[in-house]
Amino acid sequence: MKLKTITYGIAALLAGTAAHAQEAVTFGTNWVAQPEHGGFYQAVADGTYAACGLDVTIVPGGPNVNNRALLLAGKIDFLMDGNLLQPFNSVREDIPMVVVASVFQKEPQVIMTHPGQGLDTWESLKGADTLLIGNGGYQSFFRWMVSLGFRDEQRKPYTYNSAPFLADKKSGQQGYVTSEPYAIQKEAGFEPNVFLLADYGFDTYSTLIATMQKTIDTRPEVVQCFVDGSILGWTNYMYGDQSAANKLIQTDNPDMGDANIEFAMEQLTKYGIVDSGDSLTMGIGAMTVERIESFYNKMVDAGVIDGGLDLDAVYDLSFVNKGVGLDVKKALMGN
Repeated sequence: MKLKTITYGIAALLAGTAAHAQEAVTFGTNWVAQPEHGGFYQAVADGTYAACGLDVTIVPGGPNVNNRALLLAGKIDFLMDGNLLQPFNSVREDIPMVVVASVFQKEPQVIMTHPGQGLDTWESLKGADTLLIGNGGYQSFFRWMVSLGFRDEQRKPYTYNSAPFLADKKSGQQGYVTSEPYAIQKEAGFEPNVFLLADYGFDTYSTLIATMQKTIDTRPEVVQCFVDGSILGWTNYMYGDQSAANKLIQTDNPDMGDANIEFAMEQLTKYGIVDSGDSLTMGIGAMTVERIESFYNKMVDAGVIDGGLDLDAVYDLSFVNKGVGLDVKKALMGN
């Protein structure tokens, strides 16, 4: 059981990159407060950001909130971006927005199917008559799926209502591993098959921390503090006591119940969404040039994005891959 959070030594760890005392920083998320944002709330709740000299305000996203526009307008300092496709498009549009860390090593995007209906393997999904995919998914990950042998005619519009999926046992539906499978279990009483796209080659980084190039140029110490603080927050959230962070999440989003949080955390851990691959040795937030280039090439080949982008403008790896949080993780796990 997770009973503690490592807060000792944070000030010393971050002292070398500390910003000016209690500098105000705003961070916009991509949706309403949820456990998928937990490490950021953790760093607020346990004083990790404050130990670095930052007074961080989290600005939740939502259906009527455009935090991306607020970042571009200079109204917020950092943005939680979805996956690498958005930064690729920013470069194409000459928007000087830069990714400085990736909290999720795997995107949580999944395809769900009914068990025992002949759709129990990834390859068998190519034979499904119906895959319920939203417009955004159709223009992104489904184009990649088509490049692997899936068919355009399989796709039927997904309107974020699971009734068609539940009515058709031979269908598949998109979702996030942390939420839709739980909703299906709760509503229909069965555990769906879950195919995490990241485990089949859709290897984008996800839950990115992005900021403007101007911020990197003029306030690099703030960027480093925010990245390090976020990494430590996520380390404590995944392996320590989450209670204070979860209270803040539920304050911002009263609809987020304890059972939802528990399920999401189980899935984040089970599928290695936050901590797997390179993050195991380089710390949460890790990114590599090789993986970014590999994903970019896949998306060009699949016709999702155009070729010829200046990938160097997409990311800045100077703030990550330093092993921040590995000692904290070790202490929390008793190793």
